[in-house]
Parts: sequence; structure tokens; C-alpha cells
Amino acid sequence: MSTQVERGEAFRTLHQRDGLFVLPNPWDAGSAKMLATLGFEALATTSAGLAFSLGRCDAEGAVSREEALANARAIVEATPLPVAADLENGYGDEPQHCAETIALAAQIGLVGGSIEDATGDARSPIYPLELAVERIRAAVAMARSLPFAFTLAARAENYLHGRPDLDDTIKRLVAYAEAGADVLYAPGLTTREEILTLVTAVAPRPVNVLVGSPSLQLSLDELAELGVKRVSLGSGLARVAYGAFFQAAQELAARGSLVATGQAMPFERINNLFKI
Repeated sequence: MSTQVERGEAFRTLHQRDGLFVLPNPWDAGSAKMLATLGFEALATTSAGLAFSLGRCDAEGAVSREEALANARAIVEATPLPVAADLENGYGDEPQHCAETIALAAQIGLVGGSIEDATGDARSPIYPLELAVERIRAAVAMARSLPFAFTLAARAENYLHGRPDLDDTIKRLVAYAEAGADVLYAPGLTTREEILTLVTAVAPRPVNVLVGSPSLQLSLDELAELGVKRVSLGSGLARVAYGAFFQAAQELAARGSLVATGQAMPFERINNLFKI
């Protein structure tokens, strides 16, 4: 897939075919290349993974739109795979901010992205429904104006902000679907019942589920049986990598132990991956 049109169509097709697919989340060009060698069919950026790589907390506003898009561009250019981006809340409160962010995402080669309904304001963490819908509608309008398929995911963030209200979450996602969102996503759902209720409520639109949390005990096969179309890992793979790094460094600092560093991927193997 050498053109954005081809990547966009390939990404859209993944959401239309039977079965579940995994959308892993690299945080830089190197991790993107490694994932591509393993046979994954598409990639998605991670706002938290990027923030960690910059030495920052994952919080709204900690990483600018320019920084996020520069990271996304590096990931797009690293492999021939379709790439979608975590576009947070569109980097602004108003609907036009969401539309602008979709336009900028398209310019750097992305063929998909998500817009969430979190405000970044702890006092009022979720946008009112009417505004949230208008924001998705504006993002959809921009996506539909592009000369290639751009797959837009709409995220309902209640569960990540201390509001485990399934009824409101579903009400929001149904409204986002009606506004034209291609994929629906409610990070933080952990039970079979919650996920099945969501999948049923927004059918036939595909649903993305965030995996990798100890709170979610369902396997990929079980999620597929529930009708989930797509799973992503958010910062999961970045945390695996940073966790192994930290453990090895901690053992070295605390006990002068080289045991953990001895478990590193051999130099030749990792070096050869980047020759592609």
C-alpha cells in the first residue's frame, strides 16, 4: 500500500470483514516497524505512549497537537501500513477545532483517528451531549470531504473520568453513530454484559474495545464472540517496554545485577528488524 487512498481503503475494509482485528499502538517509528514485521495489518498512535516518551504525564494538554501530529507522521512514514491516530479531544472545545484536527491529520498521511468527549477540565470532565455530538458531526463532515476513506472513531470517556454510567455512555455513542461516526469506542468497559450491551446498541457500527487492563478478563476470542470488531491496547505495549527497562535499570542500580539486562533482545536481531 503506497498511497493514502490505498491505505484508507484497506483500513476501512478491516472494519467491514468478518471477525475481530487487533490495532496495536506503537509510540515511535521503531516500535511501528517492529509491529509491522509481526504481520499486523494496521497501527494506531497512543497519546499516553507519546507522553511517556517525552517524559510527561498523560493529561489533556500535556502534548500539543503539533507534537502529536509530528509523532503520527513518523509512524506513518515508518511502514506501509494504514495508521489511525489518537486525536484526543480534537485539541479544542469547539466543533471547528475537531474539523481542523481531522484536516491536519489527513495532511500527514493518517487514514483514521478518534475524537473523544473529554474536556480536559477536572471540574467538568465530559462535554454536554449536544456539544459533544456537534463536535463529532464536524469531524465527520471534514472526514467525508477528503479524497480518500478516513475512518473516524468517536469515544465516550465517562468510565475514564469517574462516571461509570453505562446508560449515558450508550446514549452518547448512539448519538455519535447517528452523527456519522464510523467506529464507537468506550474505553474502560470491563464486563461481558457492558460490552455486549454496547455492541448491540450501536449495531451494525463496529465497536473498539481497549484491552490490556487487568480489569478486563475477557480473551480476544471471547470479545469476538460478543461482536467486538476491533481491539486496541492504548499505552499497553509502551508500558510493557518501559516496565522492562525500568526493572532492568532498577536491578542494576539497587543490586548491581545484570540478570535483567541479560534478557534483552539480541543486538543483531533488533538491528536487523530496522534494516527493512
